[in-house]
Amino acid sequence: MPVTRLPLRRAIAITLAAIVLPAPAHAHGLFDAHLLDRAPLLLTAVVVAAAWLLYVLGARKVPPRRSEALCFHGAMLLVVFSVFGPIDDWAETSTSWHMTQHMLFIIVIAPLWALARPLPQWRGITGRFAQPLWTGIMRAGRYPTLLALLHGAIIWIWHTPKLYVLALDNLWWHAFEHACFLFTGWLFWWSVLRANPKQTPQALMAVLLTLMHTGLLGALLTFGSVSFYGEGRSVEDQQLAGLIMWVPGGLIYLIGGGWIAWRWLTRMWRRQQTGAAQEELG
Repeated sequence: MPVTRLPLRRAIAITLAAIVLPAPAHAHGLFDAHLLDRAPLLLTAVVVAAAWLLYVLGARKVPPRRSEALCFHGAMLLVVFSVFGPIDDWAETSTSWHMTQHMLFIIVIAPLWALARPLPQWRGITGRFAQPLWTGIMRAGRYPTLLALLHGAIIWIWHTPKLYVLALDNLWWHAFEHACFLFTGWLFWWSVLRANPKQTPQALMAVLLTLMHTGLLGALLTFGSVSFYGEGRSVEDQQLAGLIMWVPGGLIYLIGGGWIAWRWLTRMWRRQQTGAAQEELG
């Protein structure tokens, strides 16, 4: 374990340092000429760093599985890349890059967080201080369909033209938009990927519902003949954005639904095997 932790800590330290290093070439840099205007980004950096640090400290008390730790650290690296990297600047002028950023939040980072199961580590370090929050998250996970509706509403609301442009023009709304995608996406994937056998039909319905409405939104953007988000954005770029949501997004939801169904069938098969073995013994 000590051999594998050192590179991991070094990678985390380098990544966190990259968040706060001067980046004058980036429109969203933390330490450019208008630092006060970048307060939302600074706050975002603090939240990301705190969540990551709490997980690392909590992992000492509640050691996670190696696969879960890899999922969490990989997701956090992608958060840093998506929010503070060049993709955020490209998203200001390109609808397709903006969609790429959103899809990273929704279908990559959020399910990785769900697979990582970070709550035991966070609870291990926060104790009773944040217990109501963790309890609320655990209870919310019992309702996959409801969380799918909430997550779907967030996706559609933030892709309406007025709010889309508002998030581009105002960094506070931009940060809030990102938080909405990440938090509701995490809750959605948590509820469907961690569903117990009784909740599996609801989880499959939630994934199917999300696949259908995101595909519809992607199709609207793909076949739109005018730019929905202003004259400065080309229709071709918007159509590419729609394809990014429609095709890769649909593939991820299909994979997620297939994985849920496979777990369900595997459990049923094991129960049948166990029942058959007990009958033979009886």
